[in-house]
Amino acid sequence: MARDHLPRPKFKVRRTHSKDTMQSAEESSLTRLQIGLVILALACGGFGIGTGEFAIMGLLPDVARTFAVTTPQAGYVISAYALGVVVGAPLIAIAGAKSSRRSLLLVLMTVFAIGNLASALAPDFLSFMVLRFLSGLPHGAYFGVSALVAASLVPLHRRARAVGYVMLGLTGATLAGTPVMALFGQTLSWRVMFLAVGLIGVLTVTLIWFYLPRDQPAAGASVMRELVAFTHPQVLLTLALAATGFGGMFSVFSYIASTATEVAHMPVAMIPVIMALFGIGMNVGNVVGSKFADISLMGTIGGMLLFNIVVMALFSLTAAHPVMLCTSTFLIGCTFAAGPAIQTRLMDVAADGQTLAAASMHSAFNVANALGAWLGGLVIAYGYGYAATGYVGAVLSFIGLFVFLWSVLLEQGASRRQPKPA
Repeated sequence: MARDHLPRPKFKVRRTHSKDTMQSAEESSLTRLQIGLVILALACGGFGIGTGEFAIMGLLPDVARTFAVTTPQAGYVISAYALGVVVGAPLIAIAGAKSSRRSLLLVLMTVFAIGNLASALAPDFLSFMVLRFLSGLPHGAYFGVSALVAASLVPLHRRARAVGYVMLGLTGATLAGTPVMALFGQTLSWRVMFLAVGLIGVLTVTLIWFYLPRDQPAAGASVMRELVAFTHPQVLLTLALAATGFGGMFSVFSYIASTATEVAHMPVAMIPVIMALFGIGMNVGNVVGSKFADISLMGTIGGMLLFNIVVMALFSLTAAHPVMLCTSTFLIGCTFAAGPAIQTRLMDVAADGQTLAAASMHSAFNVANALGAWLGGLVIAYGYGYAATGYVGAVLSFIGLFVFLWSVLLEQGASRRQPKPA
């Protein structure tokens, strides 16, 4: 039903598209190597974005000392960045509706690079928050457009894996970029991290310029055509699912450094190790989850929400034990397995509003970021302790499961109302 509305590939790649039992294919003008280089270029940008977004979480105590604020107050910069993503993703997707995807990606990554280089030079906490907000503006639109480009290069039954390959840049950042930058931040300065992220942005612009072929804007592209995505209840439900279901991961990970040192009484030197465990979990979840999503899209989403609830509760119950803290941190990273599935789900239900819906996925993801960090900080401020952030995550995942079931029941009802073919 919804696959009939998928966008035609912008780059001529052989693929089979089913519509009313008729099969069609297009001759490829890109080799397998060229497709790999395109995905590598897109993933490089994801690596820079992921490093900038996640590494700061492990450096909040250092930021707090620099600007003479508390650690929970320093956590507001995470929310500021997330707010930039939430605001920027739909606005940029609408503004760039008539632009080619290559041009839009180049502009987005240029803005991201400049924003992070400026963040490294922030003179005070207020300006730092403003710069983090501005740096977040291109985040959602970049990932959304990158996912559409990657999905257009492969057959329908491999879409989730193509999206997962692009997201490997994001998850790879948590494995390599985040621990390394956390180490540099602790030994040198957190400003070094933002300088490095800005340079990765410059590298991404170069790679996209050389490897992503020039393309034309979609035929009939317009602002109204993009806005039609938000007239579909399934789009709104999928975005609500992402906003709640991912919140638990951020409620825990935003304060993982303080949880490790103050609850589990682990040395500060172990913080990069804990972040690496989280990154390994995200990469495992991304690879395995994208493969499962190509087999059963909705089954993967529902199963991961149940998994989230169990893992978040386990974190709170065992946070005082170093070994269990490390184990549950790895498992919380694995909850990212739902990411490629939810992104692909939006492609299925967005009809003609592909760019706006795909970009809005990352708005929802960063609503989860802001919501999780805020609620986690709230329970800490009220004296429940850092370990209680896991319970916050379990509640958010339960809300996400409710939204998911609502979506399934609504879709089943719509299917029953459709006339059966003769």
